[in-house]
Amino acid sequence: MAKPMFLRKIKNRLIYTMAKVVAGEPSGQYMAFVGKASCARLCERIVELGHTSVMVVTDKALRDLGLADEAVAGLNRDGVTLSWYDKVDPDPTYGHVEAGARILRESGATAIIAVGGGSSIDCAKVIALTKHNSGDMTTWAGFGKAPDEAAPLFAIPTTSGTGSEATMGAVITNQSTHKKEIISGGAIHPAAVALDACLMVGLPKPITAATGIDALTHGVEAYISTWERGNRTEMGRISVQGVFRWLRQACEDPGNMDAREGMALAAYNAGVAINQVNVGNVHAIAHQLGANFGIPHGHANALVLPHVLTLYGETAVERLAELAVATGVSDSGHPETRARAFIAEVERLIADVGIAPTDPRIKRESFDAIAEAAMDEGDGYFCPRQLEKSEILNLLEAISG
Repeated sequence: MAKPMFLRKIKNRLIYTMAKVVAGEPSGQYMAFVGKASCARLCERIVELGHTSVMVVTDKALRDLGLADEAVAGLNRDGVTLSWYDKVDPDPTYGHVEAGARILRESGATAIIAVGGGSSIDCAKVIALTKHNSGDMTTWAGFGKAPDEAAPLFAIPTTSGTGSEATMGAVITNQSTHKKEIISGGAIHPAAVALDACLMVGLPKPITAATGIDALTHGVEAYISTWERGNRTEMGRISVQGVFRWLRQACEDPGNMDAREGMALAAYNAGVAINQVNVGNVHAIAHQLGANFGIPHGHANALVLPHVLTLYGETAVERLAELAVATGVSDSGHPETRARAFIAEVERLIADVGIAPTDPRIKRESFDAIAEAAMDEGDGYFCPRQLEKSEILNLLEAISG
């Protein structure tokens, strides 16, 4: 049964107050190598820091294709001992983390490098925490509960969307509850990353599209957040501009290096933005679609994003109107007109990259539970406004097949 809105508002205000006190001003240090030789430069950086034994976390497909080995070839050339955990699956579980943690302990590696999409990077982050911490990992989930020490982490993303390479958060699935849990803390913020478009050329169009809309969602949600913190508006705006400029081209011309690099930077900048103010109601609903129906995260965001922006109504008009101007969508003198034009362009972009507005995997018998879980998660974010249960139920009806 849904909690009364006044109790939800009290909860949201308490979380907001606590976040401001605990988080303070953003202090994350960012180092990104960009371009054709970026992987080699990242490997050189790891060697410069004195690491002679490094663990690589990736997935089987990237290992079989040779892309993961290619990405860390610089470490091999410099004589660094490599140990591998290449069994990461989409939506990694604590079981994946435990398997990787065993390899970390046995190898004695002093640093971890993640090669892959958000799943590999997120899994590597929590594996890094096990270097100096033991016990029940599920107790690390939640705001400010992650340990303060971890193995140094480096990242080479092979998709352009999750932004995990720029954040201090990881999403891990609890196989007992089948819920996605967020673990966050400064210790798992990547020390440096390589944004190498060469590794992204072979990414299939559906994955390029879905991860690209994930990046767009990050940028938009950071930009319209009510938490005025750091440079999240600037980074959010730059990321949205990048997705609007490059995503269609990356999907239609996958070998275009400018488009691939543009999307890599857009995703990274979006990650920087959400690292400061977190995400919002789009993610709160999308997470439930992934957990209940196995819908990939970027695809779930694409289903939900236009609807949530519309539901925000006047509470997000000014910010969305600004994005309409920043992206060249509309320069109308009336903010509401610009905001509507921006939402319409978001819908057009999603359609243009081949993502349908509905999904037959979404089943009505789960609507009530999904709405309750989405409200509970969304109440912990800093959105223009909190959504009513009836609004979420109507949204689910609209996107179900």
